[in-house]
Amino acid sequence: MSGPSRLPGGPAPTLRFTFDGVPLRASPGDTLAAALLANGIGLVARSFKYHRPRGILSAGVEEPNALVTVGEGGRREPNTRATDVYVYDGLVARSQNRWPSLAVDLGAINGLAARFLTAGFYYKTFFGPPSRWLLYERFIRRAAGLGKAPTAPDPDPYEHRSVFCDVLVVGGGPAGIAAARAALQVGERVLLVEQDRVVSEAIDGARVLTRTTATGLWDHGFVTLVQRLVEPGQPPAPGQPAQRLWHVRTRRIVLATGAIERPLTFAGNDRPGVMLSQAVRRYIERFRVLPGQRIVIATNNDDAYATADAITAAGGTVVAILDSRAEKSAIASAAAHPVHTNAFPISTSGKRHHLHSVEADIWTERTRFEADLLAVSGGFTPVVHLHSQAGGALDWHEEIQAFVPGASRQAVSSVGAAAGDLPPVGTAVADLPNPKTSFIDFQNDVTAADIDLAWTEGYRSVEHLKRYTTLGMATDQGKTSNMAALARLASVAGVTIPQAGLTTFRAPFTPVTLGALAGADGGGHAAPSRRLALYDRHQRLAPIWQPLGLWHRPRAYPIAGETLHQAALREARAVRTAAGIVDVSTLAKFAVVGPDAAALLESVCATGIAKLAVGRGRYTFLLREDGMVMDDGTVWRLEENRYLLTSSTGGADRMEAHLSYAHRVLAPHLRVSVVAQQEHFAGIALAGPCAKAIVAELTGIAPPAHMGLAHAEIAGVAVLILAASYSGERAFELYAVASDAGAVWDAVEAATRARGGAPYGLEALEFLRIEKGHIVIGAEADGRTTPHDLQLERMLRKSGGFIGTAGLTRPALSAPDRLQLVGLTSETPIPEGAMLVTATGEPVLGHVTSATGRVLGEGAIALGLLAAGRLRIGERLLATSPTRNQSAHVTVRAPLFYDAEGTRYRD
Repeated sequence: MSGPSRLPGGPAPTLRFTFDGVPLRASPGDTLAAALLANGIGLVARSFKYHRPRGILSAGVEEPNALVTVGEGGRREPNTRATDVYVYDGLVARSQNRWPSLAVDLGAINGLAARFLTAGFYYKTFFGPPSRWLLYERFIRRAAGLGKAPTAPDPDPYEHRSVFCDVLVVGGGPAGIAAARAALQVGERVLLVEQDRVVSEAIDGARVLTRTTATGLWDHGFVTLVQRLVEPGQPPAPGQPAQRLWHVRTRRIVLATGAIERPLTFAGNDRPGVMLSQAVRRYIERFRVLPGQRIVIATNNDDAYATADAITAAGGTVVAILDSRAEKSAIASAAAHPVHTNAFPISTSGKRHHLHSVEADIWTERTRFEADLLAVSGGFTPVVHLHSQAGGALDWHEEIQAFVPGASRQAVSSVGAAAGDLPPVGTAVADLPNPKTSFIDFQNDVTAADIDLAWTEGYRSVEHLKRYTTLGMATDQGKTSNMAALARLASVAGVTIPQAGLTTFRAPFTPVTLGALAGADGGGHAAPSRRLALYDRHQRLAPIWQPLGLWHRPRAYPIAGETLHQAALREARAVRTAAGIVDVSTLAKFAVVGPDAAALLESVCATGIAKLAVGRGRYTFLLREDGMVMDDGTVWRLEENRYLLTSSTGGADRMEAHLSYAHRVLAPHLRVSVVAQQEHFAGIALAGPCAKAIVAELTGIAPPAHMGLAHAEIAGVAVLILAASYSGERAFELYAVASDAGAVWDAVEAATRARGGAPYGLEALEFLRIEKGHIVIGAEADGRTTPHDLQLERMLRKSGGFIGTAGLTRPALSAPDRLQLVGLTSETPIPEGAMLVTATGEPVLGHVTSATGRVLGEGAIALGLLAAGRLRIGERLLATSPTRNQSAHVTVRAPLFYDAEGTRYRD
């Protein structure tokens, strides 16, 4: 018998699971890795680049090889470490990154091209003209990644919790338990977390969280933990979360995070059947699984001799112990196994993805050993990730050939193996006869030859070398490969390992599911949702809702099976021919009051304000300090020292901050108060040829002239009437206290429908404003445009003095070749967002910002930003969107398509 097997004396295998569709059984408490080994399965995965066969290397979270997909549907979790998921009844696991099967993977043909897929091959291959990228992208997307992300929504809830303690102990091994007990003895509140299911021994008085990983250590004693309440792919109990993200604040932190065993570098060290020594021991002693029958052990330290004893006790055969040290230690001298000193593994060989033999260099003589398992131990690396994230220094310990925690900037201390309490290692290193198959990063297929090549090509910094070779950039973040890579780099460079440098230990320590980060803030709870004051009125009309910032506004009101476009076009035509009403409650509204109200407004608005008469309003816009248009709206003088300023929905919070900055920082001496009233008042815009008659009918007063205002009542509710148009038709904005606005909407809607009109949504509003050439913040005013670019320069206050005045004086902002607002017409639909070019393949001159069809006429119209647009009026261009395979021939014209004289919105 050869290969892994279940040992007697453990729990009966009562749990059912499948791997690649094959029904298997596991014992309670088995990890998926242990269960696979117990069922004689050694091949579990394929590597990323070369699709090389890979087995199980470790028994913990450092596993780089055994990545599988666990679960089904929305619970499917790719790239799960088989060593870090416990089997439950009904678990479904699949191998990944292979086709058509794990045993026969056509992707392994990449190995034949390994000489061309060396370090940095993508930088040397995927270059050329932009058109070539479209070809490259297809192949890159197919090759990218390992497992496939689920497409169905995650059905499980997640939650966040916060906790405070005096001492946080990370790690439930003997050192962690001892640290927790010491803290409890002096009366401190202790929280102990362990990523495994169990701690080394029970402890009373401390709060213990198992299956919990400390993912990051931040400033001021703040630590994030992720607790798995169920295993990947396992449904939680009804009403219970799948995972919990803990926010921990603590006075001090004790890191008992242990150490990670390092593999050895030699040809074929990635073959299934090569495992870490401590992993072999753990599978035997904890899971009652013997990973092989004839076992060679290769080591440079004494710890591996305990593995040899465990193998013998379990009934396995230790064929040889290859000890790289020239002299036997006391433990090696006492070993009851064949021990060879100055011995190094050179290569492995096998058949059908199983290890058959190990070739060793023993005092420069080559010897081959028949074996089905090779247990390796290249020393240990203390887990210093959290210590480094806390700003702690690292010191080099020559005796263990590893970095250990040094001084810390925070109240963080390390104990046990994490502090460097580890067996010394031999420093002798064998030559590598075949560095091209001597793997350092198993998951990303980075070899010793890749590191040599990167050094030869000038990548001397370890951070540059990491990115050039993708070393340590896989899901394991280099836990088993970093020290071997540094040793190889130091050897090539002729320096010591500390001189070679060290990469940065970034959070998270292990991968974290996005659901845990979001917690309960997912789906409709991803952000606060604001409802319109008139929500119930809209809902009874069954609109299509559109998220707009934190608000949801009606996009259209389809009837009789209409599509979105059909409904919006019907609504827009109602505005042009009769009347329409739209909810504009979300517009930002600010009451600016005080003796110096005009002065404050003139400091932020680029148009004239001070001479505005009481009862009148005007369009205005605001600039950033660099002269770019930030927002636009209207300003109304309600009384001598009282103004109403409106601006865009999406810019409400930004505008509030801007006004506060202008007052408190730039002009604290001004006697003025600014109050945001966005949600205090509901707004209803009434537009169309019948709008004036409707207002007169409902209020009993003469409607104000364009840009005038009046106070009246509708349905017994006091309203402020502002005569302003965004559609190009005669229009009025009606503002009422939000809690009373329902009656106003009902009255206006009824009168509008009686004249053949209808409510309209954002889509129809977009059609109307494009026809009239009105800009919108985020499209035409995209943060890069000035008043000159948007043809607003004639409205600028000539005396200056407003925010952005100095920025506008920069010569580059008046250059004639800047992107300028233009109109575009075509006989065919114009793709929104399309590039504007003179012909296919020619340089991009601009882009389409907004596009639609004419409301009452034929053909398509659009607004766009075009280089030297004013000088291109009348030119024919191509609007092209290659990614959507859409294009249209367009004619450049002035950005105004409807009622150029403005007669329809004036009396």
